[in-house]
Amino acid sequence: MRLRGAQPLQLYVAAVSVAGIGLLIGLAFVGIGDWARHTSTMFWVFAGVTLLGELLPIKFPHRTEEEEVTVSTAFAFALVLSSGTLGAVLVQALASLVADKRAGKPAAKSVFNLAQYTLALGACGGVLALLADIPHPDAPPHFTVGDLPAIMAAGLAFFIVNTTLTGVVVALAQREPVVDYLSRDIAFQVGVTGVLLGLSPVVVMAAERSLLYIPLLLLPLGAVYVGGRQAVITEYQALYDALTGLPNRALFQDRVQRGILAARRTSSGVAVMIMDIDRFKEVNDTLGHHHGDRLLKEIGSRLEASLRQSDTVARLGGDEFAVLLPDASTPEAAVRVAEKIQRELAEPFVIDEITLDVKGSIGIAVYPYYGHDAETLLQRADVAMYLAKETHSGYNVYDPTRDRYSPDRLAMVAELRHAIDNEELVLLFQPKAELLTGRTLGVEALCRWQHPRHGLVSPDEFIPLAEHTGLIGPLTLRVLDEALRRCHEWEQAGLELSVSVNLSTRNLLDPQLPDAISRLLRKWKVGSQRLELEITESSIMADPSGSMEVLTRLNSMGIGLSIDDFGTGYSSLAYLTRLPVDEIKIDKSFVLAMISDENDAVIVRSTIELGRNLGLRVVAEGVESEEVWNLLVDLGCHLAQGYYYSRPIPAEEIAPLLELSTQKANEHQATAGT
Repeated sequence: MRLRGAQPLQLYVAAVSVAGIGLLIGLAFVGIGDWARHTSTMFWVFAGVTLLGELLPIKFPHRTEEEEVTVSTAFAFALVLSSGTLGAVLVQALASLVADKRAGKPAAKSVFNLAQYTLALGACGGVLALLADIPHPDAPPHFTVGDLPAIMAAGLAFFIVNTTLTGVVVALAQREPVVDYLSRDIAFQVGVTGVLLGLSPVVVMAAERSLLYIPLLLLPLGAVYVGGRQAVITEYQALYDALTGLPNRALFQDRVQRGILAARRTSSGVAVMIMDIDRFKEVNDTLGHHHGDRLLKEIGSRLEASLRQSDTVARLGGDEFAVLLPDASTPEAAVRVAEKIQRELAEPFVIDEITLDVKGSIGIAVYPYYGHDAETLLQRADVAMYLAKETHSGYNVYDPTRDRYSPDRLAMVAELRHAIDNEELVLLFQPKAELLTGRTLGVEALCRWQHPRHGLVSPDEFIPLAEHTGLIGPLTLRVLDEALRRCHEWEQAGLELSVSVNLSTRNLLDPQLPDAISRLLRKWKVGSQRLELEITESSIMADPSGSMEVLTRLNSMGIGLSIDDFGTGYSSLAYLTRLPVDEIKIDKSFVLAMISDENDAVIVRSTIELGRNLGLRVVAEGVESEEVWNLLVDLGCHLAQGYYYSRPIPAEEIAPLLELSTQKANEHQATAGT
């Protein structure tokens, strides 16, 4: 191994490897003959299970490779307690080498793993030798109750050495402060390795009575295996993007903040880049979401391949990626990386034999020049990215003199927060009518912001602002509260109406949302069947597992669920059948043109048939003429929403509209009856 000019990671791996191999040779030289004379059936059983545990590790994805935790620890420690340190070290070393060979791991990693186990078990055996004579020379029993303090100390020694050796190598590989990584990893290690070590004395005591007890002990070990794997998978899903496997926004922000802390200690710099794919929507609209998703995965892979292992590539959502350069001292250094990324993207992408030319717009912000915390750097890199997109320059470094967004944006955020807290947002309600009779069955709550200076602010302006600043949660609860208050008033007046409220992507990722809605339903004494929540397909796909959990809880409460803008997202039969929804709403872009555009007419007709076959209500949005209304009746659509029937109106106008629609519906029935 060549060490001259080596990086800290290489030096560390070499040092641990040399120390571990040296200890293994020393132990074998001193005690190999004595150990060979005292092997037993118990030893070979423990050895076999240790090998099995190494061959069946807990695997979970992490960046570009899989990490793993083995469950052989319990039996390796049991070997120390029953057969001594040398036997345990030899068995664990052999098991580790066999498992690594089977997994195709590099030789350097295999040697490090062997050395790490040897040092940990050596520390464990050394503590036992100092504190107690374990295993007892006249075994069984291999130890007594009085030996438990020594056993606990030995287990602690194994835990500390093993966790530290592996934690340091991961921290160095990720260019992360060692103490920060170890402190974050400790909870998982205690929950898995700590439990396994605690089972080791039980394993030995059970084997002393009969080796037939060993299979029973595999049950709790299996529970640790399954529980540990589920824990790491859950953590992975919370921190990594489901489509690309890259870190998501939450993990990226955490790494940026840690990078800033490290740079602050060393007086160096950190660069953040945000990249948006130019004209990505055209790919989705022309080729479909399957090709769009494939392209995003290919872009993520190409970005990772073009950067260093110490850099972080993340997908923030949609077609937006981010890059963290933890040791970029100057903006010029970051620019060189941006130029390299542009060269990588210039090579055409081939997706299912279709060649795509892709370009990206990159915004750059560097600590300490343009911000001293993660949020500021991300915001300013975002501003720089939009400038790069406007000027078609490919990349742009943040320039305070050209930042015409931040002051207005920050002011708007403060004003929006004030509007939410002081009930300045107003609701309008657009009726949903039964196509066959014209009767109003429900209303959709639409939020409007009457700004004191800017006048009526479009939801298209303030809803994205709320989503990006964390205000979407309070805003949604404010809308729900007002909508349910109105629903309660209508019910008191004898009007039977349901009310629907739109949810955003971030709402669906909030596990507290069902509880909050439950409290509001109780507050206004409104039955859950009166409330319907509208969601888009794209909002669900941002985090399918997390969204499905929230939607399932809402559905179990009796709340209606509707897919809004159907046809513009990830529509598929298999996808629909898995969602606990009651209704689909055909996007108005198809309904508006269905008279003049045969393709849109086919989409509307197919969606209505799909919904009816699945037992779902179908709502057509954007109905603006009698001709479209009548055609939808002929196609068997259930409900309509649009200006032909009613524009969004204040709550006070709902009762007169409902009375009129009921009168017309009764007249229609009377006419039909005659």
